[in-house]
Amino acid sequence: MRRDLALLVFAGLLAGAGRAPAQATGTPTFNAPYRAFQRSEIGVLLSFPNGGGTAVEGAYRMASGRLDLGFRVGFFDPPGPGSAVALAGVEARQRVITHTLDFPLDGAVILGAGANFVSGASVMIVPAGLSLGRRIDPKGSTVSIVPYVQPTLYLLAGDTADHVQFSLGLGADFRLSRAFDARLSAGLGDNEGVSIGAVWVH
Repeated sequence: MRRDLALLVFAGLLAGAGRAPAQATGTPTFNAPYRAFQRSEIGVLLSFPNGGGTAVEGAYRMASGRLDLGFRVGFFDPPGPGSAVALAGVEARQRVITHTLDFPLDGAVILGAGANFVSGASVMIVPAGLSLGRRIDPKGSTVSIVPYVQPTLYLLAGDTADHVQFSLGLGADFRLSRAFDARLSAGLGDNEGVSIGAVWVH
């Protein structure tokens, strides 16, 4: 039942396929299908959109039962003489799929809301996605890896945007120790860019 629901959501997201922002703050960062922490995590994210510029964000995520909530704030420095853009957003992740012999991936629904704030061009962003992946534990290593894919639809509204767009996120979370994760992700499709993150988990 859950596998069928996941496939329907995935098909619906692909049917929604501009430039789309990725996730709630408009940067090409995505989420693995399950959390790496017991209570909370805090980290720093650097993003490099394909059109140039750099985004820097602080991120905090906390557990709330099976749900976890994330909060992000930062800024995007565009190329050239453009004004810096303030970023703020919140995301919720809910696990909906556990792997089986018939379906080998874990899955989570990702919902969020956020905004880019800049004079004359502010945009509100509401993403909805499905993250699918599976943790890999190489033999003889203390490092584990979670590769995943996250198709995502975005509702955009604001001074210069009012439409629906699509992005496909690819990512991998690397558990380097009990307290530290390194994270990589990339946006494809309507949004292109890469993101790297350093996250401390508790």
